Amino acid sequence: MHDLIRDVTLCILFAWVLGLVAHFSRQPLILAYLIGGFVIGPFGIGWVHSEESISVISELGLIFMLFMIGLEIDLKKIIRAGKVILFTAGGQMIGGCLLGIAFFVGIGLSLGGGKFDALYLCVACVLSSTVIIVKVLYEKRELDTLPGRITLGVLVLQDIFAILFLAVQPSLDDLQISIVLLSVVRVGVLVATALLLSRYVLPKLFHQIARQPELVLLGALAWCFLIGEVAERLHLSREMGSLVAGVSLSTFPYALDVTAKVTTLRDFFITLFFVALGMTIPVPSGSVISLALVIAVFTVVSRLVTTFLPLYLLKQGLRASLLPALNLAQISEFSLVVIQTGVAAKHISMQTANAASFAFVILAVVSTFVIARSDQITRAAIGPLKRLGLRDLDHGQDADHEGGGHGEARRIVILGFFRAASALLSEIEQQDKSLLGQISVVDFNPNVFRTLVQRGIHVVYGDISNVDTLTHAGVGKAEIIILSVPDSLLKGANNEKLVRHVRSLNPTAKIVATADLLADVDDQYEAGADYVTVTRISDARELYKVIQTADQGLLADMRAEMDASLRERKEVLP
Repeated sequence: MHDLIRDVTLCILFAWVLGLVAHFSRQPLILAYLIGGFVIGPFGIGWVHSEESISVISELGLIFMLFMIGLEIDLKKIIRAGKVILFTAGGQMIGGCLLGIAFFVGIGLSLGGGKFDALYLCVACVLSSTVIIVKVLYEKRELDTLPGRITLGVLVLQDIFAILFLAVQPSLDDLQISIVLLSVVRVGVLVATALLLSRYVLPKLFHQIARQPELVLLGALAWCFLIGEVAERLHLSREMGSLVAGVSLSTFPYALDVTAKVTTLRDFFITLFFVALGMTIPVPSGSVISLALVIAVFTVVSRLVTTFLPLYLLKQGLRASLLPALNLAQISEFSLVVIQTGVAAKHISMQTANAASFAFVILAVVSTFVIARSDQITRAAIGPLKRLGLRDLDHGQDADHEGGGHGEARRIVILGFFRAASALLSEIEQQDKSLLGQISVVDFNPNVFRTLVQRGIHVVYGDISNVDTLTHAGVGKAEIIILSVPDSLLKGANNEKLVRHVRSLNPTAKIVATADLLADVDDQYEAGADYVTVTRISDARELYKVIQTADQGLLADMRAEMDASLRERKEVLP
């Protein structure tokens, strides 16, 4: 017991110190934890060498990690997922598995006879890192963009795929239809039991203790370990049970409260899991490093092929097809879980497992930089892809009625189309429909492009930060030019730079820009803007009006008026 406490102390200490180094050098924290585990483990300086300690630390971390992954799986979003996400995820996972099996068997890895290295690597390479992707996209404010939503949707469906694999995994040695069906039945019993209890029993209990944070936390943990033990009795695994426990709570009325309270504990044990995983990684031999590089290259290439092609065939355009492919091009932390279950079941050799861990580290570092610079990479790639014969959504824009930019120039040009522009078009539809024929929109969201074309509104598919796009869109002949997207959402430019570009192309047009910060207003006027909107000021006036109305006892009337107004609006971006 004292050795375990000492080992946990060393794990946390080294994880924190190397975590600080990773934070200041902008590297993934998971990488720091793996290195920390390697340093203090039996293959490093050997301060932690007890296999029992490493096993206990790893299993606890794995249970909490899967519990939290389950909590973050939103079943409602999966049900509502559109065909783009469903077809993309299906193409990526099925295509990735087929390519993976063919490739890894082709390079000599085993598949059958009790050894399933090729299969485990195939599954591991199909999964992408939720931790890395969400963190970087959140920092870039791209979670709510079309490529961001596609990426997150695919991640959720990948987690479901991993759950199904973990259900079948214990039976790989004797994989018969009856055994697979039995495993599926066991998972079905486990999931049904967990969902029924979380739907009809737990809400009543948690309602009674909602004001006692420590009891909410304790109840969530008790639920996690209870379902884990039930899974163990059904010949599944505690890890599988903890994942199901999390999924069952994701539909729970108190799910957000539970998640918030368990997060700190989760971070602690996830840290222990990755440190413990680092302890199991020996000093790599040349063959391990070579295989790790092969796995990393295969993951990137297969992800680009299996993600880009479905999106391109679904006519999402080159940009919206490339960005999710770049976002997803790494190996998941969940992949390490899959590999570890294979090691425990003696389905996969330690050399293959170590190579997968090194491939994860390589891709974690590379992918962080790639996602951060995905816009520049995409812009650089679109030209060569077009020269190879791939068509973007701007193909055939020569005809004005198809949304092209070579027809009659429009009097009003809207550069970029987000919620403010969507609201503006709806307002124009209500106030003066004749203006719609005088408007041209420039944007590279494929959904916006298709919807505006269907409504008969002139639209040019292109990047507003590209001067050629602005020229093609007829900016030089417009009378009013509106920059409706705030700097926080613009890629490759900001409103000040756009104003300068537009003013150089059209010295006489009235330019309306938008500013996030009050300090940006003067800069945009100096750049050539004629009017700058600051949306938070109009929002503040609306809120002040609400306060006045509430004081007069007329808030219900104001809400009824607003509800009626919202029902009449038909916006492109709801």
